[in-house]
Amino acid sequence: MGNKKKLLRDQVVVVFGASSGIGRITALRFAQSGAKVVVSARSEEGLSSLVREIEARKGTAFAFPADASDFEQVRALAAAAAQQYGRIDTWVQVAGVGIYAPFERTSPEEYQQIIDVDLLGVMHAAKAALPYLTGSGSGVFLPVSSVEAVRPLPFHSAYAAAKHGVHGFVQALRLELEHERVPVRITEVQPASIDTPFFSDAKTKIGVKPTGLPPIYPPEMVAEAILHAATHDDRNEVIVGGAGKAMAVGQRVSPRLMDKMIGAVGFRGQKTATPKSDAAPNNLYGPVHNERVKGDLSGVVKAGQVFQWLCLGGTLAAAAYYGAPKVRQGYQQYKSDYGESDTRDTKVILEKTTVTTVTTPPAVPTTPEVEVSESRTFNVPVDPHPVSGTV
Repeated sequence: MGNKKKLLRDQVVVVFGASSGIGRITALRFAQSGAKVVVSARSEEGLSSLVREIEARKGTAFAFPADASDFEQVRALAAAAAQQYGRIDTWVQVAGVGIYAPFERTSPEEYQQIIDVDLLGVMHAAKAALPYLTGSGSGVFLPVSSVEAVRPLPFHSAYAAAKHGVHGFVQALRLELEHERVPVRITEVQPASIDTPFFSDAKTKIGVKPTGLPPIYPPEMVAEAILHAATHDDRNEVIVGGAGKAMAVGQRVSPRLMDKMIGAVGFRGQKTATPKSDAAPNNLYGPVHNERVKGDLSGVVKAGQVFQWLCLGGTLAAAAYYGAPKVRQGYQQYKSDYGESDTRDTKVILEKTTVTTVTTPPAVPTTPEVEVSESRTFNVPVDPHPVSGTV
């Protein structure tokens, strides 16, 4: 839309869902970059500790507790942020809840709550923030959705429905803003499985503690994608995590094949061996006192290499079944949707709990070998559109 972009140090940023996980590290990174940050969530305790942490690092922050499912609270948050710092330049909507359960065991009250927070919460935020973002002259709205907006997983019918709703909502809203030449940009951030407390805090009805479908990526990767989107308008959607991008390509090439692949790994792959009852504490209807950025999923990173290999294998199988033109068509559609603005190729190498980035000159993506065990080696796909910056 041609609106002038502000440097991070010149921005006033609202981060909703900031008490833990992606929201917390994002707020910390914005403050570290010099932005004035307004943090919100249901947990007053988590927000208070976050403000103390930001101020201890010489940053500027203000806390305003709110529930994303209540529009009046969200509108009050927007008004308080503008009153405190004079304007709002960027709004990051991270707040979300989940439940791990087959649909037949998900009650109407439970899926209503997920829709209220994960979908309507984004709509409430957009409604409350848009007047202030428009007044900024270069506003940015950043809803953090999920790769499940593109490729759903089992046990997540309500969550996936909400994320698909977010995807449709922001696409429609973006068109309206562009048509009216409103100086507000929207970038939907779609993380793959991220090592945050989301999985331990979620309600479960599968008998065990749930886990993310590997590979698991660090929350810092999502924070860097968000900060990049706050100052660049090169993409409408950003998928964070190579496995998520592989799933998106596979979904474009052959949804039926992805159904088979997810069906083969998606049920067992989201379960741990740790028993957890339906009545265990969770954050579906209220906050849990969890102020951590990271969860406890680093131990499953190696298993994720196998899943990335399966995604690549699925694409190759589709090539064999449908022919190369079909695969090229699917990949071109993926590039059209998610952009190809990166000028370098970043290989994300996962070893145990360490994630590093290695920058190489632009080249045709290859499939480097990643050792999974002493006796077995698999090829995994290179991330064709990496997140800018170094984690």
